[in-house]
Amino acid sequence: MINNVVLVGRLVRDPKLRYTPQNTAVATFTLAVNRRFKNAQGEREADFINCVIWRQSAENLANWGKKGALIGVTGSIQVRNYENKEGQRVYVTEVLADNFQMLESNSNKSESGQSKGKQNPDTFEGSPMEISDDDLPF
Repeated sequence: MINNVVLVGRLVRDPKLRYTPQNTAVATFTLAVNRRFKNAQGEREADFINCVIWRQSAENLANWGKKGALIGVTGSIQVRNYENKEGQRVYVTEVLADNFQMLESNSNKSESGQSKGKQNPDTFEGSPMEISDDDLPF
């Protein structure tokens, strides 16, 4: 069986960090992920995907991930259920994140105009990076 998920999207709000009674960190967050196609009005729609991440990764995400941050997530889909106060069975589908990666720095986000919605992903704004041969992994 295969159950793998790879997502790239923006945090809808700051992750919510909590701790279990056993003091295990758990963070919940929602990613806005653009769909591959545009609607009839020519606009790109997004899906809002609920995610959960555990332990040290949860603490790291809560410290570094803020509303609007572009992140990549790998994990799997899980479905859980519980009985609500009215006695009804409620099913929840979410991504159980194993890892995450911040995909832009805060300085890049503000310098490129992302916070104002002006970023064009087809253009490079800024000076070339200076990388020495010692920095390359090969």
